[in-house]
Amino acid sequence: MTAAFMDLVDVTIVNIAIPSIENDLDASFGAIQWITAGYALAFAAGLITGGRLGDIYGRKRLFLIGITGFTLASALCGFAMSAEMLVASRLLQGAMAAMMVPQVLAIVHTTFPAHERGKVFGLFGAVVGLGAVSGPLLGALLTEWNLFGLEWRPIFLINLPVGIAGLILGRMYITESRAPKALRLDLVGVVLVTSALLMLIYPLTRGRELGWPLWGHLLMAGSPLVLAAFVAYERYKTRKDGSPLVELSLFRVKSFAAGIAVQLTFGVVMGVFFLVWTLYMQIGLGWSALRAGLTGVPFSIAVSVAAGVSVQKLVPRFGRKVLQAGALTMVAGMLLYIWEADRYGTGIGSWQMAVPLVVMGLGMGLIVAPLTDAILSEVPREHAGSASGLISTVQQTGTALGLGLVSVVFFGSMDDSIGDGFSEHSAGDAAGAAGGSAMEQGLIREMIGNAFSHAFRNSLWWVVAVLGAIFLLMFALPARPKQHLEGADAGAGTDSDAAADGNAAVNDREPTLTH
Repeated sequence: MTAAFMDLVDVTIVNIAIPSIENDLDASFGAIQWITAGYALAFAAGLITGGRLGDIYGRKRLFLIGITGFTLASALCGFAMSAEMLVASRLLQGAMAAMMVPQVLAIVHTTFPAHERGKVFGLFGAVVGLGAVSGPLLGALLTEWNLFGLEWRPIFLINLPVGIAGLILGRMYITESRAPKALRLDLVGVVLVTSALLMLIYPLTRGRELGWPLWGHLLMAGSPLVLAAFVAYERYKTRKDGSPLVELSLFRVKSFAAGIAVQLTFGVVMGVFFLVWTLYMQIGLGWSALRAGLTGVPFSIAVSVAAGVSVQKLVPRFGRKVLQAGALTMVAGMLLYIWEADRYGTGIGSWQMAVPLVVMGLGMGLIVAPLTDAILSEVPREHAGSASGLISTVQQTGTALGLGLVSVVFFGSMDDSIGDGFSEHSAGDAAGAAGGSAMEQGLIREMIGNAFSHAFRNSLWWVVAVLGAIFLLMFALPARPKQHLEGADAGAGTDSDAAADGNAAVNDREPTLTH
């Protein structure tokens, strides 16, 4: 949970400090995208491999390697002297997170019996919410305080004590586990799946900055072909020695396949929303990092509360309807936000944003915790690492896709002179650099604010469309939770007494962990 918290904070804490990083390192918009998307991309590309390495060499061992590397990479980010060094350090940080994060869910899956996992995933959902609360607020406070004149750098350096604590706790309390059957690393599969992800996300992220070159379109078109080659090779690898990188049989489990599709599209939503929201508040509206961070607190609290309640109280009673209600609730919050941003323009206040943010947060909380539980509920223990890696991979792939799409849905909807102007200066700097009277500067500031407000509303319409797709995909999820039936006959029913009896039988059949 400490590692999961650190990763979640690190994802959300960066967005709030983007204007400070941009000004301090004179970073272009492309570099800013890579500081956020680069982490997600390296994370996504390495997660499947990280999960499988945990299955092979031990989840505790990979967890400790990952958290050590993540802590060192955080130090490199904190001491970066240029935008290029920060991007490289973020890529390393993402790669180390890919070693660490898949082990979190795998360790939970292999440590706790089926009937206890709902409570653990409820805690996990609360940690997700706490990370969402802490990230923007910590980022805002650390940036505003400018500790020791370090400006934005403490947002990364704060990981050092947390990482060291996680390393010590991990060594003391985590029990080693690995797949009961000897597996080997699939290097060809690693190359193919990493190439497919890079071919899709790299040109999408850099495309607008480079003028959408032909090679970018060709790479994106070739990505599905490489992915198809990966699937074909994994089938061959399964027949040959039974050690594929991705256990394709997992996709025959309906709950897993449907949940993975939902996770991917939900990642796109998060990737688009959080970055454009930060740009809208800090660049478009000219708010300070602290004000932007505090504005997001109601959203984060709502996520945390709803995540805990959904797993413990709602999902056991209403099943997938809870997740679908979450998607519709998020849509309602987005539509309310669009209306308010249009009605109040650049004069919108934090208190006016509170209502749509709370509605959106409640919707997100109804999805995040029970979705993880639903995806893993029918996965055999020996494939826990691979399955957990896949969950995180598709989520981060979706996030990286969403961050790449910001170029299209956000900056693509505003005048090039304004969108490109962000790559050198913040809106306030641009207005000041224009010279002239205070009135003229105010008009320029208003023009930039209106452009960002329009782009923000346009982005939210895209998010609404994706949430509609998520709602439809959720019909493929199991109607009722089956976590207490792990491996048992699906027709055994959902009665609590039957579930308790079923657990004893199921646990007898589950593979023994190696210690």
